Amino acid sequence: MRFSYVLFIAVILAMTGYSCKEKGGKYLSQGEIHYSIDYIGNIGPMPEEFLPKDMVVSFKDDKILFEMVTSFGNSGILNLSNPQKSIFDTYFSLFTIKYFYAGEPGEMFPGFDGMEGMVLKKTSKTAVICGFNCKNAEVILPSDNKKAYDIWYTDEISVKNPNAATPFYQLDGVLMSFFFYMGSTELHFDAETVYKKDIPDETFERRNEFTRVSREEINKFIDRMVSL
Repeated sequence: MRFSYVLFIAVILAMTGYSCKEKGGKYLSQGEIHYSIDYIGNIGPMPEEFLPKDMVVSFKDDKILFEMVTSFGNSGILNLSNPQKSIFDTYFSLFTIKYFYAGEPGEMFPGFDGMEGMVLKKTSKTAVICGFNCKNAEVILPSDNKKAYDIWYTDEISVKNPNAATPFYQLDGVLMSFFFYMGSTELHFDAETVYKKDIPDETFERRNEFTRVSREEINKFIDRMVSL
């Protein structure tokens, strides 16, 4: 009898997303969101254990930093949006190689060419993720118009225009469960924890140790990182 009760509680916890935690309350103006990453389809010969396992998003008011870093060589991709200083940078690092591309206001971050022409439709579906009430949108890509991807986002985290330089710029809310096509690889992201945290302003400054390159060049490096 006791075993059945414990099993019942475990099922309830699993159904309510107990592993996803919010630490700090709603309507945060600064903090971090930690996402898990799943790779779908062919990721090339690179062993998956050498690819980024998670993504950390740091936010403060209308500034936001996306960080995907591997467990070896401090390699990875960063996207930085700081509208106050017109900084919309993409950084690529691989061991001693360090390059960045400086985008213009309104320009999409490099790496998302595979999502051009997508159709986004908001729906009436709702969900609770990490304690935040989330809205839903469906995305259809021109490469497969019979498949719809679910996107979940919340307006209960206080970041202004959080998706301004991403394919989901139409959504006025922080993404909690979503996907990207980067190069030829499909990546899925799910929020696991939301932290209230003081984020230094220096986090959103340009990295001067990186060498500036063209959009075409940074796209090639990104494609190599996720599709080696």
